[in-house]
This record gives sequence, C-alpha cells and structure tokens, in this order.
Amino acid sequence: MKSWKLGKTCGGDRLQEYEEVKEKMRFDDEEIKRKFMEGIDQLAKRMKKVKTKLAVMSGKGGVGKSTVAGLLAVHYGKNGYKTGIMDCDFWGSSIPKIFGVESKRPVVREDGIEPVHTDKWGIAIMSIQFFLPSPESPLAWRGPLVSGVIRDMLAKTEWGELDYLIFDLPPGTGDVPLTVLQEVRPNGVILVATPQELTTTIVEKSLKLAQDLNTAVVGIVENMSYYECPQCGHREYIFGKGRVAEMASKYRIEFFLELPIDPALTRLCDSGKIELYEIDPFEFFPI
Repeated sequence: MKSWKLGKTCGGDRLQEYEEVKEKMRFDDEEIKRKFMEGIDQLAKRMKKVKTKLAVMSGKGGVGKSTVAGLLAVHYGKNGYKTGIMDCDFWGSSIPKIFGVESKRPVVREDGIEPVHTDKWGIAIMSIQFFLPSPESPLAWRGPLVSGVIRDMLAKTEWGELDYLIFDLPPGTGDVPLTVLQEVRPNGVILVATPQELTTTIVEKSLKLAQDLNTAVVGIVENMSYYECPQCGHREYIFGKGRVAEMASKYRIEFFLELPIDPALTRLCDSGKIELYEIDPFEFFPI
C-alpha cells in the first residue's frame, strides 16, 4: 500500500464511528429501527474488509466525475491492487457504460450480491444500472430512497478483500454524498472541477462539506483543463487557466491534476474500453 496521510483505518476506530452513527439516529417504529441497525452493522462488516475508501465528488454536474473515478480505478487495477467502484450516481449512471459491462448482471444470492467484474483488470463494479430494464430507463426516485438503497447495496455486496473502493458520487451536497461521507466514512475525497469560475465556486461547496464532516480532501482534478495540438504540442487553455490550482493552493491540497481534452479517451469511454487508455494520469497520485 502507498503511504499517505489519511483518515482512520477500517479497524476498531471505524467500527466505533459506525456505533456513533447508530446512536444519533431516531426512529418512531421499532421494526424499522431494527432493520436499519442491522443494515448499518452489515455495512460496517463489509467496509472493514476494504483497506482504503475514496469518494470522487463535485458540487457540479457534467464535470467528468465518472471518468475520473474510472481512470483512478484503472490506475489501481493495472498496478495489481484489488479495486472496486460503487456507482452512487443513480440518476446519471455512467460507470457500467465506460467499462463496457452494461450488459452484465450481478449474481444475487440469499447471503449477498456478487458484483460485476471488468474484463481486463477485474475491477468489481456495483451499480443500480444493472437492475434497470434498459440503459434509457429513468430512475424517478427521491434522494432519501436512493440513499437507503445505496446503504442496502453496500451492505449486501460481496466486495471481498479490497485494497481500494471508489465511490462515484452524484453532483451536489445532498442526501447521497451525506450518506456516504457520514456512514461509510471514506479515507479521502477527490474533487473534480472544470476551469470555469462558476464551476470552481460550486465545487468549493463540496470541499467545505467534506471539511465539515472531517473527511480529508486528498486531491483536486481539473477536467477538460486544456487542449493540446497533436501536431505542434501547443496547449490552449480554452476555458481559462489557474482557478482550480488557486483553490488547491488556498486549501493546501497537495495533489492537483490537470486532465486535458483528449478525443482518444472520449472514444474509449464511449465504446466501453476505458481500461485500454494508455496514459495513467494518476501515476504520481500518492495514495
């Protein structure tokens, strides 16, 4: 495992934190309370088998969180780490598509659910998309219901022993990010932004949410940062330059990454072959 200053590990301290979460919950119905507590206990047991949990989030939609989460998982997979992705973006699921596994189905058993695995690096993936009638089927669920299903899926998924579990969160600072940050307690958060000032302002809200919940922000990725001419190598910062770097400096976040607009990556994601992307932007990511 790579060394880095993270949150607490998933040992006794983590289990104590789950107990604290349970203590703060209030229920009018004892049966609902019992089932919820059982789910929290099962979730804690599953997460205890994961060495490092990382959440990829942003206050803004359309910035490329799923692409970043996918690239991070590929980075770990090709380096021999046992890796999983929990697709928490129920309303805009992209992970099964970019990995080319949307036609696969998890194996559901009485004692749990076996996640889908990718072809090249064997990355374990769980997504609500696997259970919908078609890729175009909308999910007309409100936030609290989605949060409950995410909690249930995490508790029932047979992740096994993992080195890394990556959470691809939906945009914003609502129910789902709160559920993951408060109950899963990831070791760190990676923020994703684009260069526009409006985007960076909104992403800063996610950063402050993570800080409020005592979750370390371990990196910022500026997606679509620039376009590099394939002929001469000139970099053109189409949407402006320096805003996300300034935010990283302001909050003393050591890892900052600029991801260019790369048509090759776009084609691989569209064809479900992100694992074949030859460039590893997270090569020097210290976690």
